[in-house]
Amino acid sequence: MPTPRNTIILVCLLFSLLTSGCSMLPTRTDSSNLPPILTQDELIQPYVQLGRIQVTRDVYGIIDPEISPDIREWAYNAMRTEAEKMDADAVIFPEVRGTTETYLIIPTTEYRATGIAIKFK
Repeated sequence: MPTPRNTIILVCLLFSLLTSGCSMLPTRTDSSNLPPILTQDELIQPYVQLGRIQVTRDVYGIIDPEISPDIREWAYNAMRTEAEKMDADAVIFPEVRGTTETYLIIPTTEYRATGIAIKFK
């Protein structure tokens, strides 16, 4: 049978776990080491296409399909993160689009970002 001291310790540990939760995990990654997004003019050396990157994000309750700076920043960071997983050197031809649909009475906006991951020769 647990002693009162052990019970207090257990309750304190449980309370600290419940209150801290995921706040102990870092929410931002260091984006300085992610592959850059390049324009066609910046490509001066030969490259190989590794693949097409496509990331999507659904936002419920929003009717505006316009691309805000926050959405564009999310899209570019998501594409750069996926390119890093592919061991790419850069991302080219970035494109961000938004479409709006309504499911029953709830409007939904889907943001889709695409790009091509490349590796320099």
